[in-house]
Amino acid sequence: MFFIGDWRQFKKMKPVITSSQEGSDAQKIKKPYVYAQNPVMIYWEMTRACDLACKHCRAEAISQRHPLELTTKEAKVLLTQLKEFQGHPVPHLVMTGGDPLKRPDLFELITYGINLGLNISLAPSGTNLITLGFLEQLKKAGLTSMSLSLDGSTAKIHDTFRQVIGCFDSTINAVHVARKVGLPLQINTLVSASTLTDLPNIYHLLTNLGIMCWSVFFLVRMGRGETLEEITPTQCDETHQWLYELSKTSPFMIRTTEAPSFRRVTLTMMQEEGINTKNIVHTPVGRGFGIRDGNGIMFISHIGDVYPSGFLAIRAGNIRKDSPVAIYRDSELFVHIRDLSRLKGKCSCCLYRFICGGSRARAWAATRDYMESDPICPYQPDGQQETNPNERVSSRGTRPGPPHPVHGLCCSS
Repeated sequence: MFFIGDWRQFKKMKPVITSSQEGSDAQKIKKPYVYAQNPVMIYWEMTRACDLACKHCRAEAISQRHPLELTTKEAKVLLTQLKEFQGHPVPHLVMTGGDPLKRPDLFELITYGINLGLNISLAPSGTNLITLGFLEQLKKAGLTSMSLSLDGSTAKIHDTFRQVIGCFDSTINAVHVARKVGLPLQINTLVSASTLTDLPNIYHLLTNLGIMCWSVFFLVRMGRGETLEEITPTQCDETHQWLYELSKTSPFMIRTTEAPSFRRVTLTMMQEEGINTKNIVHTPVGRGFGIRDGNGIMFISHIGDVYPSGFLAIRAGNIRKDSPVAIYRDSELFVHIRDLSRLKGKCSCCLYRFICGGSRARAWAATRDYMESDPICPYQPDGQQETNPNERVSSRGTRPGPPHPVHGLCCSS
């Protein structure tokens, strides 16, 4: 999941804004937003061990730790190497899994990384391993924030999805513990055909939990999630519109993961509302312009393999052999995926490719070509033939509204 991290680093970014003659919808937003030197977010899968068996698990987590996991010594070398990313943006490291709490050296590695000067967040599983004493230690050590996943508004829905009875209660308890110690918290929620109609109920629940951010993850069919059903392109755009409207009054920040087309929808809606372009780029959405798999994002697996993201399973190298800095900056895969001129299909001529670029992970999952069009985006650039005339929408779509199962979100990230 894209982690909110410490947004102060994004305030230092100064995107170049130039006029565009290509069309009114994307006017004045023509910066390529290429993060060729430093990622914004680094995700390190510390282990695949986990006590849950979530239906959408990217990692296909297992109960025991893998024998080839990075050792404590190797992990410290990795953390030291990550410090070699110099300049802006300053990468934010998310320690994830599996469940990172299954590593006995977790606290040692977090404190080691923080002492190096790294900004670190933690993404554990919602289990009883999260205790008040442990979070107090992490908060005192300097942990920036933590995330938890909530994929249902009730115990029945969430526990069925996570396939462990009591997981919902453990997660809610962990939320209260994080609040008690003053640790900023992000909640991650999956958007799929089976979870879509519960999103309004989840949002209502979250408004009473004092969280910092709600990150809404649009399913990429990989790992265990390969058997789940994605929402349709029209449902995707209307969900984007609904989320944008919610964000105007929400007590917490709302963002999307693996749904870069959310930027197209929100940009157009903000422009229609008369918001100045220079102000748009400094909104939470604007500060994420261009960030996508391999461009501002890097993922490191439990055995040291490096990928453009955790949802794009194409290996670029291994930190046991090469520097993660060199892999991110110079490997053929990362250089290729950052090159917008290599995009195919409708993404190649879309006015919004500079700020969006499509989900490279979803393109790979659907076509086995990571430069192909993002299949969940319904927008059709001028001159591009539609694959499904019934899915055609404008750059914005139509009126926003909450997900609704009966109408199928037929009114059209």
